[in-house]
Amino acid sequence: MSVTELDRPSGATVELLQAIGNAFNNHDVDAIIDHFADDGVFDNALGPDIHGQRYVGKETLRGFFSELFAHCPDIQWHPIDDRVNGDKGFSEWHRKATLPDGTKQSWLGLDIFTIRDGKIAKKDTYFKIVT
Repeated sequence: MSVTELDRPSGATVELLQAIGNAFNNHDVDAIIDHFADDGVFDNALGPDIHGQRYVGKETLRGFFSELFAHCPDIQWHPIDDRVNGDKGFSEWHRKATLPDGTKQSWLGLDIFTIRDGKIAKKDTYFKIVT
């Protein structure tokens, strides 16, 4: 009997979500990229399409996250709650950052992860911005 894709354990755990969060808060781009599958996808909340702005593949992701940390060197995601259900991980957070012009950002948000073989196949970000 063969194991189907749905029967295979995804490797999604709360500990994995916490390790991903730590990599982001440490601004450790290598560790962040290591958590992604080779064909991993990040759908940022902001962007021109219904899914926001999509970034695919480790080198594209490396460029995006490196630029983010250079632009907001004090950015942090303060964890609120991490949950797992099957191959899905849910990380709720409070993001704080200072822009180069001194503007302070404070957002509540949620990442929905799809985990495949212990790696991020997709990271889909949602957040609320005070205007």
